[in-house]
Amino acid sequence: MTLEEVTHPSVGVGAVLVHQGGVLLVRRGKEPLLGRWTIPGGTVELGETLEEALVREIHEETGLTVQPREVLLVFDRVMREGGRVRYHYVIVDYWCECLSGTLRAGSDALDAALVRLAAYDLPEESLKVAIEGFRRAGARVP
Repeated sequence: MTLEEVTHPSVGVGAVLVHQGGVLLVRRGKEPLLGRWTIPGGTVELGETLEEALVREIHEETGLTVQPREVLLVFDRVMREGGRVRYHYVIVDYWCECLSGTLRAGSDALDAALVRLAAYDLPEESLKVAIEGFRRAGARVP
């Protein structure tokens, strides 16, 4: 999508999964945030519900099947360049439970891991929602 083609926000979803003492993160394989570790997720396709998109995206990116439990955070990620909007996402992050699967990096992810937060330089929104995920899971933030 070029700068001229961005005419409206896209809807994105993310999964906050606290599992086996860590939080699920992916290293992004494309923009925005190429190469950064973030909460996994992606965009909603036409005809999908938010939760359907979340389950599909997490399975594609990580190999895990998740069950969305509740919304943790809704926020905008807007990038401007030269007075124009480069991209605008409205992101809905869900606290999730892991149902099954084997963790692996897939589709848009360079890597996927269950990690301790202290070792990663996360975008502010990812860090905030990951900490809330630990709280909801009744787990101590490692």
